[in-house]
Amino acid sequence: MDRERIKDIALKHALVNAVRFNGKASINAVISKVFAEDPSLKSMGRDVAQIVKEVVDYVNSLNIDEQRNLLMSRWPEALGEKKTESYRKGIEDLPPLPNDNRYETITLRFAPNPDFVLHLGSARPAIINYAYKLKYEGLGKRAKFILRFEDTDPRTKRPLLEAYDAVREDLRWLGIKWDEEYIQSDRLEIYYDMARKILAKGNAYIAAKDTECTPDDWKKSKVTGKPCKNRVADPSVNLELFDKMLGGHYREGEAVMVLKTDLQHPDPSVRDWVAMRIIDTTKYPHPRVGSRYIVWPTYNFSVSIDDHLMGITHILRAQEHSVNTTKQSFVYAHMGWEQPEAIHFGRLKIVGMTLSKTRLKSLGIRWDDIRLPTLAGLRNRGGIQPEAIWNIMLQVGVKPTDATITSDNLFAENRKLIEPRANRYMAVIGPIKVIIEGINEPLTARLPMHPSYPERGRRSITLKPGNNRIELFISRSDYDKASRGGSVIRLMELINIEVTEKLDNALIAHMHSKDLESAKKTNAPIIQWVPLDGVSISVERPDGMKLITDKGLAEPAVGQVSNGEIIQFMRYGFVKKTSDGNFIYVHD
Repeated sequence: MDRERIKDIALKHALVNAVRFNGKASINAVISKVFAEDPSLKSMGRDVAQIVKEVVDYVNSLNIDEQRNLLMSRWPEALGEKKTESYRKGIEDLPPLPNDNRYETITLRFAPNPDFVLHLGSARPAIINYAYKLKYEGLGKRAKFILRFEDTDPRTKRPLLEAYDAVREDLRWLGIKWDEEYIQSDRLEIYYDMARKILAKGNAYIAAKDTECTPDDWKKSKVTGKPCKNRVADPSVNLELFDKMLGGHYREGEAVMVLKTDLQHPDPSVRDWVAMRIIDTTKYPHPRVGSRYIVWPTYNFSVSIDDHLMGITHILRAQEHSVNTTKQSFVYAHMGWEQPEAIHFGRLKIVGMTLSKTRLKSLGIRWDDIRLPTLAGLRNRGGIQPEAIWNIMLQVGVKPTDATITSDNLFAENRKLIEPRANRYMAVIGPIKVIIEGINEPLTARLPMHPSYPERGRRSITLKPGNNRIELFISRSDYDKASRGGSVIRLMELINIEVTEKLDNALIAHMHSKDLESAKKTNAPIIQWVPLDGVSISVERPDGMKLITDKGLAEPAVGQVSNGEIIQFMRYGFVKKTSDGNFIYVHD
């Protein structure tokens, strides 16, 4: 008996079964698939069953993302998906990058500032850039994706040490794999070397307090258009001043290195912009390199250098960066480099969600809080799938016009992904007792685990009468709707009842009929219910920046739901069971 071969066959079918059915593989289903693939194994049924059990136990110990990733790495065709990592629905619709045939390797980058984690807004450039890598690889062309942490501002955009790993985790959750990684705070000596080269060419100068071109003089020159003296000085003068900056001769604000551009440029921000400045790192230490450096490059200077040295061919970023593209063009011109192709897409506005890092930080709550539109918050919320975020971002694409989406757009995409996986259960929030009189025989409801997948089976709930009546619970919202006597209500998969009396916290009713057709004739609403032995539930539900806890009861079968499993409480929404036995609301 080839034990390893049987384990391999079983692993494939266990992963397929688990991914299709909410992360839990069925031993019997997997055994059937194994025998169907190789009927000769039936003669070793007992041994095969034991191997399958071991494999299923292993697969069920993984979370659903781990199961899917393993399946797609080994048998990507098993779910009917194209056998290539490069395939994701919507990638083929991305327009070609400009001048793509000029480059042997299409090289793209995602360059976050690690002063916070990623949110839905910052997920867009990460996904779009990586999607283009996959697109070109799928076309048979070489492509590269670079992750670069831009952390050269320890004063106003101070990096957070824990954010580096958090961003990496966010990207991995999105399914993004980078080919190379760089951290700019490791590259200060490279920027110093390039600064000296530009100064030596006479394409930059130093504005310093003890010279005839002070920082104030430089600022005035941007307004008057008249250069200050160091702008036209011999390069050796400015090189010496730069060494004094590096040597600690000047304090913060007393000297800057300025790149020569066009003092008549219509945009004042483009005129002779700062390339290097001094930051007091004894006061504002960098979380990675401490106070080792005091001279730091500005964003446009470091980005220009890195994009060239890393061979970036195409830069895809938001429209507000168009002025930065203009500023950076002067670095390329001074150094005789070819500037990458720049594609600017419109702003993305997500209605009802705050995407400002400043605003999110000011809230003073953990960045993985389920109320936040951070990827960590969405991941912690439980049921939001990274594929839903991909789908939204690829739909928005790289259009130059601004785009607006709502949280409902995201939830609609996510619903398509989790709806087939989530089993259905009855639950009532704010339970209200219903007393059904005149019942002298047991009533049994047989409910499907999922109406679209009958192979998952059904579960039964039997209610036994006592004192010629049956008692159960319905939700407070359904109780409120039963506002008058004579109302007919269909208890899901059970019976139809007619309300005879509405008390302060209970309904008195009697059985009207049993069949669904009778309910339809009276336009009876169908409501869920829970027997007296229902299990207590607590659901944490975000509502904007509020956090609401819904308490109630669920049918007994909910007690068997695994931690981490996504289910649907009918007519309430999708929820995920947490490790403490409670639930987090995903969306409706």
